[in-house]
Amino acid sequence: MIHACLFPISRVCISVLLFSVGLLPVMPNPEAAAVSVEIWYGPEDEPLWRVVQLYDRATRYIYVAVYGLTAPQAVKALIAAERRGVDVRVISDRERLNDPKQRAALATLREAGISIKINRHDNLMHLKQVVIDDEVNTNGSMNHTTSGNRFNDERVDVIHDHALSAKAREKFLSMWKDEERFQDWK
Repeated sequence: MIHACLFPISRVCISVLLFSVGLLPVMPNPEAAAVSVEIWYGPEDEPLWRVVQLYDRATRYIYVAVYGLTAPQAVKALIAAERRGVDVRVISDRERLNDPKQRAALATLREAGISIKINRHDNLMHLKQVVIDDEVNTNGSMNHTTSGNRFNDERVDVIHDHALSAKAREKFLSMWKDEERFQDWK
C-alpha cells in the first residue's frame, strides 16, 4: 500500500493499492509493503522547496542525478549539507554545461568541495532523482531550476521507504562508478 499525500494545497491523503505493476516487491506481509509518497506539483506547490527541506535534514548523504541544476536555493542547500559533513554527489548532463547558469551552479558546487560527474556518452543523462540517507528518494519531471519550480508543469514524488531508497542509491552508485559512461567534471 502506498499512501499518496497531496501537499501542501489539498492536505488530503489517499491510499492506493499497487498490484503487480513492478513498483513494489511482492512481500509475504502486505503491511511490509507500506510506503509513504508525497506528490508535489509545479508550479502551484513549488516542489523544489520540499526537496530543499529534505536536503536540510540529511545527515549521511545526498546523491543527486539531475539534468538541470541552476536554482540558487538548491545550490545553497547542497553546499550547506556538504559543510555539515554530509556526502554530497551530483551527476548531471554534459550538454547542459552549455548553459551559463548550469555551468556557474556546478562550478559553485565544485568549489565548495562537492564531487560532480557528467555523462561521457552521446545520449542525455535525463534523470531527475535524489536519494537521501537510504530513507528518502525523489523522482519526477522537475529539474532543479527556477523554471522547474515556479513556472513549468512539473511533478516530484517524495518516497519515504528504505528498500526503494536503497535501490535508488545502488542505481546512482552504479552510474557514479561507470567510467565508460560518466567522468569527473573539473
